[in-house]
Amino acid sequence: MGETSQAAGPGLPSSPSPSPPSPRSACSLSPTVGKGTPRPGGDITGRLTFPLLSVTLLVSFGSSMLYGYNLAVVNSPAVHIKAFYNATWSQRYGHELTPGPLTLLYSLTVSIFALGGLVGSLLVGMLVERYGRNGALSRSALLVLLASGFMGFSRELGSPEMVIIGRSITGLHSGICLSVVPLYLGEIAPKNLRGFLGLMPTIFICLGVFAAQVLSLPELLGELLLLHCFPESPRYLLIERNDVCGATKALHQFLGTPDVQDVIEEMKEEQQSLSSMEMVSVWQLLRDRSVHWQTLSVVVVNAGMQLSGIDAIWFYTNVIFENVGIPVSQIPYTTVGTGAIEIIAGLIGCFTIEKVGRRPLIIIGFCAMGICSAGITVSLLLQAALPWMHYVSVACVVGIIAGFCMGPAGVPFLMTAELFTQSHRPAAYIVGGSLNWLCNFTIGFIFPFLQMSAGAFCYLVFCGVCLLVALYVYFIIPETKNKTFMEISHIFATRRSVLSIPAHLIGMMRLDGYGTLDNSSLEGSGSSLP
Repeated sequence: MGETSQAAGPGLPSSPSPSPPSPRSACSLSPTVGKGTPRPGGDITGRLTFPLLSVTLLVSFGSSMLYGYNLAVVNSPAVHIKAFYNATWSQRYGHELTPGPLTLLYSLTVSIFALGGLVGSLLVGMLVERYGRNGALSRSALLVLLASGFMGFSRELGSPEMVIIGRSITGLHSGICLSVVPLYLGEIAPKNLRGFLGLMPTIFICLGVFAAQVLSLPELLGELLLLHCFPESPRYLLIERNDVCGATKALHQFLGTPDVQDVIEEMKEEQQSLSSMEMVSVWQLLRDRSVHWQTLSVVVVNAGMQLSGIDAIWFYTNVIFENVGIPVSQIPYTTVGTGAIEIIAGLIGCFTIEKVGRRPLIIIGFCAMGICSAGITVSLLLQAALPWMHYVSVACVVGIIAGFCMGPAGVPFLMTAELFTQSHRPAAYIVGGSLNWLCNFTIGFIFPFLQMSAGAFCYLVFCGVCLLVALYVYFIIPETKNKTFMEISHIFATRRSVLSIPAHLIGMMRLDGYGTLDNSSLEGSGSSLP
């Protein structure tokens, strides 16, 4: 059981590995735990303290809420944006845009946000290594000011290009924050609160969407600058910077207790398992066979999160409601109603994740989205003969949004933090974040054309994606609730070891709750982890 260091995989020199203990390590509360040494105190849990709650609300408000706002802010004013583009084009060239190029330009405005997010997600690894988690979030707030300037003056200067540039910069900010926020929260939260705090940003995404639908808020500025009042991630300080004093002080503040010995020892065990490794790059992560199941899982859940069609719903809510027969005068009120449902569903997920676990929330969420996507197709095909079917369409749209906000909206980001140890985590967020934003761009750009060509059947594509992701999670991804990062690494290590065990022995071994080999039965067989 002590041979877990190999589960993290090899690394190459993209950043220095933890150095031998320095004088700063005098803050250590007890000797470093060696391989196989039991941790004193056993369970590593914590309570929700004011600093933990404060920093979670702060980073969620300053990043996730702004992300949600920008997802939905182009929906209601679509007519005005197109009119602005037409008027500007007419002033420049003496004629208005034809419907095809106008749709293309508007689709670019919608989807450029995702391209900016893609670039931001690719920068995450460099930023968190250079500035830390807290520092990367604080500095990214300056991008919001820059984006606000571009979009705020675009009408005065008659420049649609400034709208597109501003949205791309806002996407850059969201791309950085959507990866760094769950990384930061996942590292500062005790294991029994990691799910609750990890889903808190989802609620603020829903609040941002709701705010865009109801209030048409101006750009939010400057909240992340307050992060300097809070400490850096203690896991980052100890494992990557070997700063035991700084990590101990950060834990004291976040956990609100002087007794942080168990947490320090757990982090030291992970540091020791990584002592012969260095932070891996994206290419090294993709080639590392020891974490291929974790990497594949991150790819599936992050790509599935966007290919589920949720962005099509958020970007084009008004168009969808118009197509299903809702009177134009009632569409704004219907849209506001969906925003309220988003918040309620997000709260349900946040307050139940530590009881029911990650797997049920994401499986039920994707299944609900798949069924409702198929329901939209059926209702659109039948609404000519059955006028009341447009109410079914609205219910299905609400079901898609509720299913998404309850689990798939936040659990993939949380899983990315939980499935990897410290050496692989930044690269995993780059992979997951890049795929997330690339699929976001794809859906935002092609959905209008897909809808024009496939009509009602376009939603069956989203149905298939949702059900396939739900099946993958059910059969492949284990439950990570209330487990340390090293315990989760053990689970995947035992799963890989099944491939090297003779078939006649597998039938004699006991399986645990997720269909992987129980560690005790594996040890009894004489096999060791790969």
